[in-house]
Amino acid sequence: MAAPGLRAAAGALRRACGAWSPRLGRRLLRSPPMAGNVQAPAPVGAAREQDRKARSGWQGGARVWEDAEQQAKKLRSGPDGELRRKLPKRKIVLLVAYSGKGYHGMQRNVGSSQFKTIEDDLVSALVRSGCIPENHGEDMRKMSFQRCARTDKGVSAAGQVVSLKVWLIDDILEKINSHLPPHIRILGLKRVTGGFNSKNKCDARTYFYMLPTFAFAHKDHDVQDESYRLSAETLLRVNRLLACYKGTHNFHNFTSQKGPREASARRYVLDMFCEEPFVRDSMEFAVIKVKGQSFMTHQIRKMVGLVVAIVKGYAPESVLERSWGEAKVDVPKAPGLGLVLERVHFEKYNQRFGNDGLHEPLDWSQEEAGVTAFKEQHIYPTIISTERHERSMAQWLSTLPVHDFNATAHAAACPDAKVPSPPGDSD
Repeated sequence: MAAPGLRAAAGALRRACGAWSPRLGRRLLRSPPMAGNVQAPAPVGAAREQDRKARSGWQGGARVWEDAEQQAKKLRSGPDGELRRKLPKRKIVLLVAYSGKGYHGMQRNVGSSQFKTIEDDLVSALVRSGCIPENHGEDMRKMSFQRCARTDKGVSAAGQVVSLKVWLIDDILEKINSHLPPHIRILGLKRVTGGFNSKNKCDARTYFYMLPTFAFAHKDHDVQDESYRLSAETLLRVNRLLACYKGTHNFHNFTSQKGPREASARRYVLDMFCEEPFVRDSMEFAVIKVKGQSFMTHQIRKMVGLVVAIVKGYAPESVLERSWGEAKVDVPKAPGLGLVLERVHFEKYNQRFGNDGLHEPLDWSQEEAGVTAFKEQHIYPTIISTERHERSMAQWLSTLPVHDFNATAHAAACPDAKVPSPPGDSD
């Protein structure tokens, strides 16, 4: 242990060199401000921190580094990029209409340029208009993109809804549409809640299927060409058969890769009916409308195809009941040309947020005139002209005789049919 004299000398030396002591520090903090221009000394801890930063070449710390980084970003992005970063990025929904001919469906296949989709053109227009950055176009998850329905190859839409986050630039709809082909249009835009997802928040979807009425001509005693006209009696029978689809049924026979005991094969159809026929370019057409919570791949086309097969006399009416059972039933799939997504429904979202004073309901009544005009200009003419030149419905009708509508136990003998064993049975 050091002698008392040595300890006293060391203490005096520390005080002379300005070293910190707890008692001295408290005394300095209690001292009143000094008069004149002389500043009060900073606490010794703060002084030490400043000395350490000065010795390490810090020169202003994080603030200097952040300012330099921001300046570098400005140089890299340019004035336009800096302006866009200052704009708010908000969750919106877009009302989209398109003619699906020549496209392999709605959903984009990232990394594949062989099959062009509607979203390929849509995302390109979003980037070129300046409402999303380029990297969001490469990875659509960055803008929280979601479509309400994934339409198949050749299928059109008059009321598709997609949700995403964008920069709310001026004249956003006009700028997006200026980079889109005329057969794809953005007809409306609405702000939604931050967590909105167009697919998950959708309560129901309404499709229509437009077809030439000679599809309902009986194979034995009606003309099978464009001169056929749908009678009131046949229309009543068509609607009686379509009404059988209403309610909850097991639609595993109306899609692919679904077993009869999979819960996801059960779907709820709210309504299905055929409207009065009309004549366009000397050919009679009819529109079948169907509204349901959700539909599986090819489900609507097979629902239409089976009713056509029954009305034409190729299949018995009893095939409808059998198609909902576990046995495999051969259900024909009507062409994709006439299928159109007409509108999507958000009743629950509108009840919760539509009248809260902050959000507007997802009701497109003001855009209805634009939707009707688009159907008249792009969807109906495409269906009519394609049917005339390519005869897709006529060619498909010629394949109905090869279907076996009477086989009820075919699935049991088919090695790759999806009929799971009952619970408790062995493999």
